[in-house]
Amino acid sequence: MPDFQDSYDVVVIGGGPAGAATGALTAEAGHSTLILERSTVPRFHVGESLVPETYWSLKRLGLVEKLQQSAFPKKYSVQFFSEGMKPSAPFYFDEYKDCESSQTWQVWRDEFDRMLLEKAAENGATVTPKAQVLEVLFDSDRAVGVRFQVTDKAGNRTEHQASCKVVVDASGQSAFLASRLGLKSADPHLKMGTIWSYWKDARRDEGRDEGATLIMQTADKKSWFWFIPLQDNTTSIGCTGAMSYMFPKGCSPEETFERELDRCPAMKERLENATRDRDYLTTKDYSYYATQGAGPGWVMVGDAFGFIDPVYSTGVFLALKSGEFAADAIDAAIKADDLSAERLGEWQATHREGVMLFRKLVYAFYDPDFSFGSFLKANPQYRKNVTDMLIGDVFKPGVGDIFDAMGEVVPS
Repeated sequence: MPDFQDSYDVVVIGGGPAGAATGALTAEAGHSTLILERSTVPRFHVGESLVPETYWSLKRLGLVEKLQQSAFPKKYSVQFFSEGMKPSAPFYFDEYKDCESSQTWQVWRDEFDRMLLEKAAENGATVTPKAQVLEVLFDSDRAVGVRFQVTDKAGNRTEHQASCKVVVDASGQSAFLASRLGLKSADPHLKMGTIWSYWKDARRDEGRDEGATLIMQTADKKSWFWFIPLQDNTTSIGCTGAMSYMFPKGCSPEETFERELDRCPAMKERLENATRDRDYLTTKDYSYYATQGAGPGWVMVGDAFGFIDPVYSTGVFLALKSGEFAADAIDAAIKADDLSAERLGEWQATHREGVMLFRKLVYAFYDPDFSFGSFLKANPQYRKNVTDMLIGDVFKPGVGDIFDAMGEVVPS
């Protein structure tokens, strides 16, 4: 167990991609940083598919070479299937942005997240696993520190307290501060549930399509499957739909999964000779956002700031990007001796705009009356806009122009 200081410049709650990125970059900038991760490291986590724009955050963190040398499958494209069997043409990233970032990876999150935390420690951050934050300490409305509990290898628990200049909430979907401060607002249109597991020997495509992410909608858009190829011939496969549809009374997760598999011939065919090697897992993917993402002495990043439906694999990208934005704002705020909400959260309006583009794209995906194929056939000039969003290139002008032509699309 590390010897904790009484005071740090930055304390980060959570060691996932958002917390690790924030902590790595604040430490690199010379600010004493403590990262408190509630789980053991490495930790299991779903969300294995990286969109191409994660490349630039990973390059800044100095991790691209490690990923290039890893056994993680290379991802060059994403492909969509409608009605459970009708494939679109693959969206090859390099056809729209032919540069080094147009190839990305499918990762085991425990290995990937550990890589990020190791980089934070290498940069000088103190990384502490099995550390549960009990309380963020406030002086009036300003965050001034944290109280936390650490469990050692023998199972003994000790309580600690550390003051700091900035508290970063990177606690993921538990949304530590948003939940406690009453700032968490659910998206009424995206109350989804997911059932997933992992299969050996699922049929993959060949060549550079072998590592492609596949998204397959079932009939009437009642649900959708993901197909994410991982190393060791393992494939992550999950099914997502409305909570009431995915978890009806008296129906087990396996029964629901098999029911939906029967409605998705393209996925069922890929699993004919495959063997499931883990139990079914479930999650409630309620999309939400924080109505306020920063305050005096505190700032939220990643899923603690907002969570969006996983259909376009944007979670890790938004986590890393928010970590970058926040770290730069924290560095500037500390140097200026201005720890106000405005200074710490100055990046969040831009970030929200990018998230809103993804959110609208998700709405269109779930709208039973909308078809991307029909829309792009009638409006081929917007295919690049769609690909920009699939890549993650949303923080630039003009990407959202597609929605002016698309009109309002809201899932029923």
